[in-house]
Amino acid sequence: VQLQASGGGLVQAGGSLRLSCVASGLTFTNYAVGWFRQAPGKECEFVACISGNGDNIASADSVKGRSSISRENYERTVYLQMDSLKPEDTAVYYCAAAYSGGAYWFTYSRSDEYDYWGQGTLVTVSS
Repeated sequence: VQLQASGGGLVQAGGSLRLSCVASGLTFTNYAVGWFRQAPGKECEFVACISGNGDNIASADSVKGRSSISRENYERTVYLQMDSLKPEDTAVYYCAAAYSGGAYWFTYSRSDEYDYWGQGTLVTVSS
């Protein structure tokens, strides 16, 4: 199983980025996909999750109203659109997959619920 995250970069405060996570080696619709982030010196933090069927979404209060998560199952890809970026959004962003089996509508917010992790993509927001 591989999860390949991309789309990070350097952006000014107020700008936008779209992160992508491409999965391979798994039955994509059996997995909810989430994004987490880890800033230097801080713990890993949940950002957002989308269920296997794409019908349900969960997101952290810190990004609500500024982010949207979506998935294209035929492309085996999940996107995280982040707008109105702030310097405190600076972190390495990781995508992860949580097996939900037949419970296609489940979302997950705890890192220990996830089975597979990507390598991370760095987002740096300058003030």
